Amino acid sequence: MSIARIMQQAAAGAGDAATYVDDVFSTFLYEGTSAVGNVVTNGIDLSGEGGLVWLKSRGDAQSHGLFDTERGAGKMLQSNATAAELSYTDVSSFNSDGFTAGFYTGWFNSSNYEQCSWTFRKQPGFFDVVTYTGNGTAGRTISHNLGAEVGFAVVKRTDSAAHWEAQHRSIDLSSNKGLYLSTSGALGTHNNVWNSTHATSTHLVLGDHADVNGVGGTYVAYLFAHDAQDFGENSDEAIIKCGSYTGSSAGNEINLGFEPQWIIIKRTNAADDWVMYDVMRGMPVGGDSAELNPNASYAENGYFGSSQPDIHPNPTGFTLQGTSSPYNSTGSTYIYIAIRRPHKPASEFAAADLFTPASQNFQPGIISAGFPIDLIWHARQGTANYKRLFDRLRGPTKGFYTDQNNADVTHSLFGFDNMTGFEILPGTTIDAWSWMMFRRAKGFLDIVPYTGTGSATTVTHNLGVAPEMMILKNRDDASSFQVYHSANSADYHLELNNTNARNSNSAVFNSTAPTSSVFSVGTQNNVNGSGKNLMAYLFASVSGISKVGSYTGTGNDVNVNCGFSSGARLVIVKRSDSTGGWYLWDSARGIVAGNDSYYLMNTNAAQVTNTDYIDPLASGFTITSSAPAELNASGGTYVFLAIA
Repeated sequence: MSIARIMQQAAAGAGDAATYVDDVFSTFLYEGTSAVGNVVTNGIDLSGEGGLVWLKSRGDAQSHGLFDTERGAGKMLQSNATAAELSYTDVSSFNSDGFTAGFYTGWFNSSNYEQCSWTFRKQPGFFDVVTYTGNGTAGRTISHNLGAEVGFAVVKRTDSAAHWEAQHRSIDLSSNKGLYLSTSGALGTHNNVWNSTHATSTHLVLGDHADVNGVGGTYVAYLFAHDAQDFGENSDEAIIKCGSYTGSSAGNEINLGFEPQWIIIKRTNAADDWVMYDVMRGMPVGGDSAELNPNASYAENGYFGSSQPDIHPNPTGFTLQGTSSPYNSTGSTYIYIAIRRPHKPASEFAAADLFTPASQNFQPGIISAGFPIDLIWHARQGTANYKRLFDRLRGPTKGFYTDQNNADVTHSLFGFDNMTGFEILPGTTIDAWSWMMFRRAKGFLDIVPYTGTGSATTVTHNLGVAPEMMILKNRDDASSFQVYHSANSADYHLELNNTNARNSNSAVFNSTAPTSSVFSVGTQNNVNGSGKNLMAYLFASVSGISKVGSYTGTGNDVNVNCGFSSGARLVIVKRSDSTGGWYLWDSARGIVAGNDSYYLMNTNAAQVTNTDYIDPLASGFTITSSAPAELNASGGTYVFLAIA
């Protein structure tokens, strides 16, 4: 057991209390109000545990602001400047579930300006904040509570101007090398800074340089761990890694062993900006990443105008899409800090925190789910129109039509960069639409981008359990959606955009059932075309929350028990032994004792409102005797996905 884990258990007062990345790190986007007391609730306990809040205005060329609990609220440092600490109440309090943005400079709370915050909670094996007073003695050690290998550390003098001195585990300090977080400079000689010694799991070692240890100077140190495998359900997963790589061609893949949500990269062999990305602002597959620069006050580049694909997460790390010099110039050397995506299991959430249906006009503004959305399916209610599927990993400009076999279609309709839903961008108001909004969570839903090989292979996923339903789609070619359902063997597949009965074809899922870590694909172009960009949406049953299953029709009422307590809010049904459409009902439009509106996901038809094919049932749903053979033929077999 690691030192960090022992310290975690002691802090928790329990032998095996689980800690998730969700508990210690948050990227939170908010809009300024120009009012004192703009409360940001991100679920991170800063008042009890301590930590760091890092702020940046996205659309403004304003400084980054760093506020930590050791120095206290109202004390700001700028990562892009050498200036001493400023008394700015842009963070006016640290709270048990976030922080409060004040309004002193207006940099981080100006009315109608989009803001970004990154919150790091103090936690053994993840992050620590330490303050100290310098004594000018080389070899000085400063105690910290990280309890793990230090992957990255940065020190800033607070009482006077000084560079942000940075060390990284991948940099050889024996020759007095170092970096400045506050500049774009290459790795250089920083004499008397780190005393030629990396920080240990318990101490930071300093030289006598005034930037880190001047007599009487006041300092703060931020320390980030590396690969402490003490987190997750079984306390055996890492949530942060600090490493290095060499730039290569587009498609350069960096293996972390987990999917990241936040990454900082710095070129070390030449001058180049530090670059910072996160999935909330956007790291889309094949699209423009939303980039900020810790060493500069630039406004966000990417969604705000870049045409250069940058970087995107994958199930085991991140892929460098382009070859721009700040992150992937051929032959150049780079360091990085990467933090795992949220990995709290679905059982830790209420069903309403994982799925929400909504029914409202398509008009500029926020469609609210109450949580950050990872997947949206939506349809126009009263008029025939495409049925669209969007996801965060492809970004807001790329969609699929579930009633068509199109490759990616391009739109400028949505923004995913919202903490409680998604934004419909300014444009024409259209009548009522339905919105099915999903959150990724271990055991419930995973979304996987992957590249085809043309040969039978396996694809890594992070669902954490064997998927029971999978929807796969080729992004590059006109090809049908291929659907695996556990009620059928892996020899069979269905097609979401068609009414076809299940069909046997080993070239789709390679006649191999998925496992808790991989799913299998054969040689079919739809799921594994050589060099093709593909997406997979994976679903599984979670007790009391979701159910992937099947039933047999009787021609009479069929009660389908999903193990729920208050009925289903979403039901999708497809006949598998014969032809039939993909029927979708949701509680926003009504799953009631009378008529219930439904969509056919595989056609562009408007909703049907004058039928009573489904009734509510506390444990799941009831398919009524009035339902057609596509839903309830005697002896017919049907597959479904239901969410409570």
